[in-house]
Amino acid sequence: MATAVVSLEAREVVRCEHCTLVQFRTSNSMCRRCHKPLEIEEPARVLGPVPVPPAANPAQAGLQVAAQVRDIRRARHLSQRQLASRMQVPRTYISKIENGKAIPTLGSLERLAEALEVDVTQLVRDARSRREDEIAAILSDPFLAEIASLLPRLEHLQRQLFLGAVRDRATAGQRRMA
Repeated sequence: MATAVVSLEAREVVRCEHCTLVQFRTSNSMCRRCHKPLEIEEPARVLGPVPVPPAANPAQAGLQVAAQVRDIRRARHLSQRQLASRMQVPRTYISKIENGKAIPTLGSLERLAEALEVDVTQLVRDARSRREDEIAAILSDPFLAEIASLLPRLEHLQRQLFLGAVRDRATAGQRRMA
């Protein structure tokens, strides 16, 4: 009796840029119909050592881009497949970017930004600048800016009571709407 070994490994689905045939990636990465290479945009490889500024850690920068792409995609209510379709790349490439396994090239970042309808700078911002932008947006409201200036003057118990009262008011409004 013969036994067959079955691979449970996921196979990558790609679209040929030349004849538009959708197919599994072949072992030689050639299209089954037109026999042209099935190319996927991969991060550019640089030969030799590249000086990296001490403040910038490439792995950490890649993870920041990954988090930004995932957060913006989810905020726009897009699936990975929909984003990949907008960029005309395989869904697996979006997954690799979001999981930090692929760092997009500058061209890919531009296409990502266009597909997500944001500026490229939003994809490469670090967590500190995102937090500063959020704080600036909150403090642009005069009422909230006044509250923020008064909070440090309160004792811990007073602050907790104030925040509890605000939370109760906010959730009471939500319960009436529901």
